Amino acid sequence: MSDNASGTTTAKTMIESVYAELREEILAGKYPPASKLKVEQLRSAYNVSSSTMREALSRLVSDTLVTTEGQRGFRVAPLSVRDFRQIAEMRKLLESRALRESIEQGDEEWEACVVAAFYRLSRIEEALAQTAEKVAPDWDARNQAFHNALISACDNDWLLRFRDILHHQSSRYLRIALVDTSSVRDVHAEHEAITKAALARDADKACHLIEMHITRTVDVIAAKVVAWEADD
Repeated sequence: MSDNASGTTTAKTMIESVYAELREEILAGKYPPASKLKVEQLRSAYNVSSSTMREALSRLVSDTLVTTEGQRGFRVAPLSVRDFRQIAEMRKLLESRALRESIEQGDEEWEACVVAAFYRLSRIEEALAQTAEKVAPDWDARNQAFHNALISACDNDWLLRFRDILHHQSSRYLRIALVDTSSVRDVHAEHEAITKAALARDADKACHLIEMHITRTVDVIAAKVVAWEADD
């Protein structure tokens, strides 16, 4: 590998590292919604060049976690109940459709995949009550893996692509709902009920449960945003 190629690889690795770390900190709430992200301050904090930081921020713009204001710089994307309601409504349509097709077409390997994903998610959900913020990143990954397993037997590629976009856009809101201590919601019980209905091949019940699962998250987020606005 030439020196130029090696340098390019190192730069890409650095960008990926900064992008991943900053993304996690935004999801965790270290940088509040709509707060300004100053390139020079971030560059110094992460000990990287301005160009590396700008590239990482540009990737976060693509993720809709950050907004850009032309020459005015970058800001953490604001939270919007309206935005999340729209995401959730479309998720319900696509998730339930993908789940129904997956239940109809899934074989024993699909069943095993669902059981394994539910087991791994259940293990981390046991720790949520005491250490939600600490385990949030791992829960996020396992929760996504669980939902992916449920619809993994669906073979409609376009349906899955659009569903993935919506699920990705939900990540920030899901993290807020996860660490919200005011809710008495039993997310584990919801996941368990969905799993049992899917494995029983009861598509109507499973789809209803997953739609209610998504709706409950919207309710938690709406209450949280209203509380923030009242504090302001």
